[in-house]
Amino acid sequence: MEMDADVLTLCKAQCDILSLGCGISQCCSMSWRLLTGHQLCRLCLFRKPQPALKSKPSARVSYETDSQSNKENMRTVERLQACSVDIRKIRRLKAWVLLEDDTYVEEIANILKELGANKTVIASILERCPEAIVCSPAAVNAKRKLWQTVCKNEAHLIQLIEQFPEPFFTVKDQENQKLNVQFFQELGLKNVVISRFLTTASSIFHNPVENNKRMIGVLQDSYLSLGGSQANAKVWLLKLLSQNPFAVLSSPTAVDQILKCLQGQGFTNSQVLQLLSKLKGFLFQLQPESIQNSISFTKTTFECTDDELRQLVVNCPVLLYYPAPVLEERIQALLKEGISMAQLRESPMVLELTPQIVQYRIRKLNSLGYRIKDGHLASLNGTKKEFEANLSKMQAKQGRPLFNPVASLSVEE
Repeated sequence: MEMDADVLTLCKAQCDILSLGCGISQCCSMSWRLLTGHQLCRLCLFRKPQPALKSKPSARVSYETDSQSNKENMRTVERLQACSVDIRKIRRLKAWVLLEDDTYVEEIANILKELGANKTVIASILERCPEAIVCSPAAVNAKRKLWQTVCKNEAHLIQLIEQFPEPFFTVKDQENQKLNVQFFQELGLKNVVISRFLTTASSIFHNPVENNKRMIGVLQDSYLSLGGSQANAKVWLLKLLSQNPFAVLSSPTAVDQILKCLQGQGFTNSQVLQLLSKLKGFLFQLQPESIQNSISFTKTTFECTDDELRQLVVNCPVLLYYPAPVLEERIQALLKEGISMAQLRESPMVLELTPQIVQYRIRKLNSLGYRIKDGHLASLNGTKKEFEANLSKMQAKQGRPLFNPVASLSVEE
């Protein structure tokens, strides 16, 4: 069944928040891209079947799709149409919603209207998240109250619902979600951060609160055991969580295995702590075997000693994070552009960038007469915003006159 373009756009926006993108230097982008994209279009898995109505049977209409006849609930269709919802979009996205006996179109629309949503916004929400109409009004109102505890006002709340309707209308585990919100507030996270978690990292609120508490303790203990100070432990932990809330979904066993793996490779506690901080908790999502393969590949490729290798990895954690085939592809792409291994050793952070981004940036620099293979690779590094700012400075510098026309001339008398 083909997804509607609006839904694909939303999925891409979510994934773009969590994919690795240009690399670890683009930390915010990377954090969300990595893990949330796969959840967006599968929320129907959380749907609880609604009990069938005891009253008179609903009027129904039949239509043909994919050579299969399905019976739609005509009342549901008519009520959605009254809300200016495009039924065709729902049929393409989640047609099962139209087959349900028990739906709450008017009730859900009224709740959204009470929050300040106009007819256009309501239609958009229902088109992108049709399962909203099978959620009971009581459950939605409970979710509304929970989200209001971390939102500045109702305008902020409806804005979040409009942007991320699926997490809001996932109404299972309400009590557990509430306990997790309270726990994160007590931990010291700001409401604005928690509201971001609710929309882009909602799975952590479905995790049992006791599991989240246990992992917070494990992360804090790991920080202290690696030489972190007690005075900075809470600040470090809150920063880690704000950058990567999915760290709480790791397991104590995984944390222990990764730390032992790195220490077995000769990394000092201080170096491991630097890696943990730079990788923002994503370190625990790696496998010991993958780490060993990446380290072996890096040592062979850069022809360095063990001490040089460890310092190289600490300076550029991407060498540890990405698997060997990805690193090899990026190195080969750079070599084809005329960049030498000596340059790569001096500026390994360029490996955070995909080959496509590297080629684009090299073309931009070439247009200004800058020969990257004869210079330093630092000009390629940075986020898109940082690169464009640096490019603008270089363009401005080229446009300056060779002398200052308003400066007084020094003439010998």
